[in-house]
Parts: sequence; structure tokens; C-alpha cells
Amino acid sequence: MTRRFLVMALIAVVVVVAGAGALYQWIVPGLSSARTEPGPAETKIATWLLHHSVPPEAKARTNPLGSDRAEIAAGRDLFSQKCEACHGYDGGGKTEIGSGQYPRPPTLRSIDVSSMSDGEIFYHIRNGIRNTGMPAWQMPDRQIWQLVAFIRHLPDVAPLTAQQGTSGQDGAAASERYAGSASCQKCHEDIYARWSKSRMANVVRDPRKHPDAIIPDLSKPDPLVSFSKDDIAFVYGSSWKQRYFTKIGDDYFPEPAQWDVTHKMWRRYFVPNSADWWAPLYPPDNFKRPTGTLCDGCHSVNYDIATKTVSEWNVGCEKCHGPGSAHVAHPVRDNILNPGRFDYVHANDTCIQCHSQGRPLTNPIEGKYYDWPVGFHVGLNLADFWQLEEHQLGETSFTHFADGTAHKNRMQGNDFVTSLMYARGVTCFSCHDPHGTDNQAMVREPGNALCLTCHGPNTQNGPHAPSIEQHTHHAINSTGSACIACHMPAIAQTIGDIKVRSHTFRFVWPMETETLKIPNACNLCHADKTNAWATAALRTWSDRSPWRSQ
Repeated sequence: MTRRFLVMALIAVVVVVAGAGALYQWIVPGLSSARTEPGPAETKIATWLLHHSVPPEAKARTNPLGSDRAEIAAGRDLFSQKCEACHGYDGGGKTEIGSGQYPRPPTLRSIDVSSMSDGEIFYHIRNGIRNTGMPAWQMPDRQIWQLVAFIRHLPDVAPLTAQQGTSGQDGAAASERYAGSASCQKCHEDIYARWSKSRMANVVRDPRKHPDAIIPDLSKPDPLVSFSKDDIAFVYGSSWKQRYFTKIGDDYFPEPAQWDVTHKMWRRYFVPNSADWWAPLYPPDNFKRPTGTLCDGCHSVNYDIATKTVSEWNVGCEKCHGPGSAHVAHPVRDNILNPGRFDYVHANDTCIQCHSQGRPLTNPIEGKYYDWPVGFHVGLNLADFWQLEEHQLGETSFTHFADGTAHKNRMQGNDFVTSLMYARGVTCFSCHDPHGTDNQAMVREPGNALCLTCHGPNTQNGPHAPSIEQHTHHAINSTGSACIACHMPAIAQTIGDIKVRSHTFRFVWPMETETLKIPNACNLCHADKTNAWATAALRTWSDRSPWRSQ
């Protein structure tokens, strides 16, 4: 009774001082979309309430790992995997407030957090914090204590913005030069080894240097194939499709046939006028559509439109980290760009520059139409150079379904910026490791393990069910219980009937397939059933709102 009286008295005092409306909107988040960030007084109240919600026996605990450097390093690795989506690399609270549902995550270097006991920090990591976006992390005790150790030793530095250390139009200091990915190997041996085996490093290959680059047997005749191995200067791709480019003068041009890797067959390659915005602006002839204007800016580092030269083919280290000559000469953190220390917009733009459909703001450029963000380099504002492909709601186009979801490949960025994940400050590399992993699509964890690092049954971030099986209504090891099966269905076309996964993370209801002709996850698996059957099945799931299934 005494404790309850104290809490109510404290709230009453603040109501008088700060105003009942503002405090109520903050203590009960989400009631007003106009809510502003909590001020210093409100933050102190939140901290006081959180302190007093921790059981005394938990509060009194101290970290059994002490200040062991190996344990702190292990905590740093865990922090980068599990915490940086919401808290910056330095512990800053970087997640966007968005609709006002949750307050911004606290800066973990603040006096309020640093004054907590080890046991309090452990308790909040283990159990989460109600009415916020802080989930409960059900990890082994040792890992949580490693996180506590790292939080106690967070670097006391200000987070870098995307612009720091850059100047000039190309986003690099005037004295900076591109040093090449090989120059990074000595200090970053493990990262370099993983990257060098990834598709990032191997999409563009010269068959003279890599005789195994050409997948099909060109000695077997095919009516679509009018070129020989000797005509191929570059191959593009190896996963879903492979295209072939011939060099004429100082440009490269696509051959009229491409190899379907999945079906092991040749398909015609030509972009008709109805299939991309730039196609009507070029002659209907592959050998009058150079890759320099349409492809090479994304498949290289530092493509120069004047000289048609590159610093390096493929997505090398400096595509994401900027020119590295100064860093190679004197390797310190402050003279190289790291998207992991950017705000979430600039961090994601590092990937969106190529994983999106759009067009430059200033097209044509020197009389030519480009299909990549000419002039943009990491560290600049992508929106100053690139406009994402526009879409009219209700209209199905080559690029979009009627609801705005991607219809074709290379639109992960178009999808992602419309998602709640993006609004909450999640980055592409929260889920994917651009340096390479052994997992499909270079995700950090295989299968549901990736999603469950932030989501879990009956947590703030959902799913709001006691178990995964009760959420999906499918057997735990079945395709129907895979998070990506429902929230990332393969619906964006890449070649033939091969599709890539949506990145909006929205569940498409079967009736939307009827009204808007958007493929839904249920009938992608249950292809022998109707949309009406799928709708009826969903309506029997008592944990689903009937208002969303119509």
C-alpha cells in the first residue's frame, strides 16, 4: 500500500507541474499521434518506476563475469547481433518513434542507465520492459551477463553521422583515393575471406580470369545463342540467371540470350518498352543499350561516367565504406565510413542505392539516361540523387502490385521503406551480413532463428500467441511455420517462374488476392485451394481479428 501511494503521489505531482494531458499521453503511449518525446522530468520518472519494478533480490545481483576483456568482447558481438537495430553501436537510442506507439529507446550511456545495478540491467534484458519496444531476451544467463559487461564499457563517443569525414560531390575527402578491396585483407582477414566468396564479390566475372564463370555448355547449339565463349567479356550473375556481355569500344552490351540457372535452359533477353521506364528511350537493340548507363554503376566501385572506368568491379569494400587510402595508411576508426554507425536512413541507403527500382533526379545526364544513382556515394543523401519508382495505389504495373508491394526483383529497398521494421530503425544489415555468411541470402541466422532474435511468443514485438505453432496453426517444422513463408512470400519475379521474397513483412490476406490480384502466402503453398477456402480457414483461427480477414 505504501509503495502504491508513493507512485501515485509522484505521478500527481508531475501532473500538476507538467500538465495532465502530456504526461498521460507519454505514460500510456500510442494514444496520440502528436505525442512528443519525453522530456528530462518524464525520463527520470520512467527510470524511477523501472528501478522500483525490479525485485530487490534481482537488483542486488552483481555481474559474475566482472570486467574480463574476453567476456566484454563476447558481449560486443552479441550487442551487434541483437541490440543494434534499436540501440546504436555506441548504445544510443536510434529507433524512430514513428506512430508514437513506443518511446525512443534510451541512450545506454546515460546517467539513468549507468546508475542502475548490474542486476537491474540483467533483469530488463531478460524480462523486457512493458509498454515499450524492449523485448524479453530469453538467452542463457552467461550471454546476458556478457551484454551487461559490454553495456558497462560502452565507448564514450558521439555517434557518427553519414556526413562526417566527407566533402566534395563524390562524398570523399579530396585527398582520398580508392585503394581496392585487397588492401583491406591484411587487417580484416576473416571478413575479407567471407566477402570474397559471396555473390557481392562475384556477380561480375571475366571468363578469361575465371574459366569456370560460364555456367552453360556453349558447345551445345541453341537457336537463341548467337555468340561464342570468345565473345563474352563479362558474365553477370550465377544464382537465378546469368547474362553475357560483349565489349565494343569502351562499353559493354548484353547478348540476346540469358541462362536460366534453375531450369537449366536458355531464355531470350530483351527489355521491351512496357517492362522498364528507360526502355522506350533506347533503340530496340541490345547492342545499342550499354551497361555503363544501365547496370555498371551498381556492379562496381566508383564508376566514372566520363571515362567509363571503375576502381573495382563488383561490390567491393569501398562501395559501402568509401575510399580507403587514408585508412589503409593509418587504420583508425575515424578515417573510414561505417554504415553501422550511421542513422538508420543513411545506413539503409547504403543498400537501397542498388536494391531498388528508380531513376536519377537529373536524368538525362550529359544526354544519356541512367538507371542507377549517378553521383551518389556512401555518406551522401541518396534522396538528393535518386527517386524510387512511383506507384499509384490500385494500379498493377511491371514494378508494383496494386497495394504497392514489389512486383519484380531488385526492389527490396522499395518494399522495405514502407515497412514497420524500417520505421522502427531496423537496417538491412540487422538481418543480412554484407560480408557474407553460409546462409541463404547472407542472413545472419538460418530459418526462424533470425526473426526470433527480436520476436518471440507473447513478447511486445509478437507474435502474440503462447507458441510459434499456435501463432501459425502449422506444425513447428513445416513450411507453414516458417516466418518468411507468411511475412516474406516469394512473389517478385526475377526470371520465368522464379520469384524472390517480398520485404514489406506484411501479411497479404487471401481476399486481397481476389480484389487486388496480389499473391497471398496461403495459396502459394495450398495452390490447389481457392482464395475463399483460405479466407474461411483463417476465420476459424480464434487469435486472428475477423475485421482484418475480410
